[in-house]
Amino acid sequence: MHPWINAFLEAQSAELNAAQNTLEAYGRDLLDFTTWIDGQTCDLMNCDRDDIENYLVEVDARGLSKATRARRLSAIKQLYRFAFEEGLRGDHPALKIRGPGRSKTLPHVLGEADVSRLIETSEGFGRNVTEQLRNACLIEMLYATGMRVTELVSLPLGAARGNPKMLLVMGKGGKERMVPLSPPARHKLAAWLEHADLLNDNARKDGKPQAKFLFPSRNRQSHITRQAFFVLIKSMARAAGINPDEVTPHKLRHAFATHLLANGADLRAIQVLLGHANLSTTEIYTHVLDARLQELVMQHHPLENDD
Repeated sequence: MHPWINAFLEAQSAELNAAQNTLEAYGRDLLDFTTWIDGQTCDLMNCDRDDIENYLVEVDARGLSKATRARRLSAIKQLYRFAFEEGLRGDHPALKIRGPGRSKTLPHVLGEADVSRLIETSEGFGRNVTEQLRNACLIEMLYATGMRVTELVSLPLGAARGNPKMLLVMGKGGKERMVPLSPPARHKLAAWLEHADLLNDNARKDGKPQAKFLFPSRNRQSHITRQAFFVLIKSMARAAGINPDEVTPHKLRHAFATHLLANGADLRAIQVLLGHANLSTTEIYTHVLDARLQELVMQHHPLENDD
C-alpha cells in the first residue's frame, strides 16, 4: 500500500482512535483508487481534480451504489486533507468535488413478534449447554441494549460483575456510554456469567488460559468475531422460521430503537442509548414509524378500500 495511505491510517488510529473496521474500509477504498490511478498517467502526488472525477465516473460505471461512491470520495478527500496538512502536497485536489450524496433508505425493522420468536429460539439454540446459555444471552442483550455488534462481542468479563443494572460500553471513537439492562437480560446475563466462571475455573485447574471477554472465542484468547455472530444469528433466524435475509445484528439494533420510539420513548434518550453523535442520525426512526403508520392506514382505513 502507498506510504501516504499507511501514514494516513496510522494517524486515524492514533489521533482519532478510529475503529479497526473503519480503518479497513478506508484501506480498501484508497487501495482501489490508487490501483486505478496507477493505470493512468498520474499518481497520488500529481493527480488533479479531473483525475479524481474521472475515477468517480469509472466507479459509477461499475454499477456501485451511491453510498459506496460517496464513501470512496470521502476517503479520498480525507487522504488529501491529511497530505495537505502534513506538507506532502501543496494543494487539496478533491476539496471542491461534490459527491453523489447518500440515499436515505429506511431500514427494514423486525416486528416485535419476530423478535420474540428469535429470543425464544435462542434459549435452546446450540450444540451444548455452553452454546445455549451464551446464545440466549447474546440475543437478549443485543435487543435489550441496542448495542453495536462489535460493542457487544468485545465486552470484557468484568463489565458484567455484580448483577449490573447498567453496562459501561465503549463505542465508536473510544466514547463511553451507559446502557440499561432489562430484567430478562440481567437474568440471562447472570446465568451465562455463572457458567462462564465455571469454565474459567476448569481452565485454571487444567493450566489453560482463562477468558478475559464475556463472550470468548473458541481458543478463549479473544472474543467471538462479528462475522461469527452474523452467521450465528442467521442460523437462529432459520430455526425460528424467520427469513434470514431480514435478520442481522444491526437490524436488531434498528428494532430496539424503533420499538422504543413506538412505545413512547424520547428521541434524544434513544440517541444517547444508541451512541449517535448527531440527533439527525437517530431521526431516521421517526421516518420508519411514519412509513409504517401510512401503511396501516392504507391497509385498514375503510375509504382506502372503497372502489
